[in-house]
Amino acid sequence: MSRIDESLEFIPVRIAVLTVSDTRSLAEDRSGDVLVGRIEEAGHVLADRALVPDDQAAIEAKLRAWIADPEVDVVISTGGTGLTGRDVTVEAHEAVYEKTIPGFAIMFTVLSAEKIGTSAIQSRACAGVAGGTYLFALPGSPGACRDGWDGILKAQLDYRHRPCNFVEIMPRLEEHRQRK
Repeated sequence: MSRIDESLEFIPVRIAVLTVSDTRSLAEDRSGDVLVGRIEEAGHVLADRALVPDDQAAIEAKLRAWIADPEVDVVISTGGTGLTGRDVTVEAHEAVYEKTIPGFAIMFTVLSAEKIGTSAIQSRACAGVAGGTYLFALPGSPGACRDGWDGILKAQLDYRHRPCNFVEIMPRLEEHRQRK
């Protein structure tokens, strides 16, 4: 069973939050606010925050900039994961991933189904790794951001979480680049 091992020291990670929207500004970004609040409440560092339109090139550019930034360990985006023509966040994420984390989407769908039933099937939440940076895409509603953080990310981004977590393997994410 999963648990927090209180004998271990908490290790804060540096997390950037990206909101994808054609209609919101940062001042109206309730979903981003939910993520920022939870990130800070958990003791992590808000590395950066930005808003970009529903444009694949713009999303990819911001993701690539944060992947290249040694001050960003994790990127969490919100918005643009639906099925409409303007929803291109998943395509942008997939374009930059070196490896996918398929279990994240599965776990998110299971958590969502408990709250919204079969409507959960319309979410395309996804996750992957690139350049040693974790990338997570959540739907654009505050509720989905709460569910994604509270139900998955809070534990997986806590070094003390057992039996395993994302933080403990961070130093090894790029070990393939060190081989000769």
